[in-house]
Amino acid sequence: MTVTDTEVVLEAEGLTKHFPVRRGIRDLLTRDRKAVHAVDDIRLTLRRGRVTALVGESGSGKSTVARLLAQLYGRTSGDIRLHGESVTVKGGRKFRAYCRQVQMIFQDPFASLNPTHTVRYHLTRALRIHGRAGNNAAELEENLRDLLLRVQLTPPERYLDKFPHELSGGQRQRVSIARALGADPEALLADEPVSMLDVSIRLGVLNLLRDLKERLNLAILYITHDIASARYFADETLVMYAGRMVEGGDSETVTQNPAHPYTRLLIESAPDPDRLDRVGDPRAPEDQGSGEPPSLIAPPSGCRFHPRCVHAMPKCSTDLPPRFELPANDGHWAACWLYEEGVAK
Repeated sequence: MTVTDTEVVLEAEGLTKHFPVRRGIRDLLTRDRKAVHAVDDIRLTLRRGRVTALVGESGSGKSTVARLLAQLYGRTSGDIRLHGESVTVKGGRKFRAYCRQVQMIFQDPFASLNPTHTVRYHLTRALRIHGRAGNNAAELEENLRDLLLRVQLTPPERYLDKFPHELSGGQRQRVSIARALGADPEALLADEPVSMLDVSIRLGVLNLLRDLKERLNLAILYITHDIASARYFADETLVMYAGRMVEGGDSETVTQNPAHPYTRLLIESAPDPDRLDRVGDPRAPEDQGSGEPPSLIAPPSGCRFHPRCVHAMPKCSTDLPPRFELPANDGHWAACWLYEEGVAK
């Protein structure tokens, strides 16, 4: 099945979020209203049966995008469309109806479950809120068992009456996934779902999400700072830097043939036993940019990566690069002036 054949569930166009900064005495005197430019002009599409990875270092705006799509934050501008229809909800019945179709899995399984309640309580509440508890106690019990079986917590009776502190981190995250499935959603927004788990159990949770995607035909947004896991798990990878998207395309292409200097830097920063870490190593990365991510209260003009980019040209500091389609790779694009026609690569 090709990308164009796959049903679009959720999409964002021009999605922007600026958080106002608390004003001090100096700001009151100057009437200077500052804001954190957390997310600017984001475009993405989530399709049934596909995983889209959103990759970037901490502070790049990935989690803000997820919360905007979940309607937990109000957007500054832009459009969110569910099955092609623009959606803006601020609580109440409309928000509940939206949540039946779009569910979020949070990063911290230790904070996302109430420690004073059992697994049974968490899952029962999700089923009842979304009208899937059944008509009697027997149906409810069967639905609870089914949720735990879906996330491979077996036998279900072993887990239903346990409290969160009696579970491992991986088991808690599976309960969180089961709770999200209680709404019978079409899209899952997974905000770094394995980053707080032991390395030994991360693969199991990713395999579970992949299995759910295939069996339930879900659209999944997978947010991570680990671009290697994006290659393993996602069909499409989008790269964010300082609130903006800089590259996107098929995961294999983006991770194996990165176009944007930031994507190359992100890949080179991952541990690689085959790359010697010493000065003068001929296999050392060519795009070793220096410096720190910029302040999002006063982000750089032009390309936000230009202060750290070894390939920066004068134009990079003044003009914001558009998306340039890379003709050699279908669907692969990069927001970088290096790919403007006539510029030497």
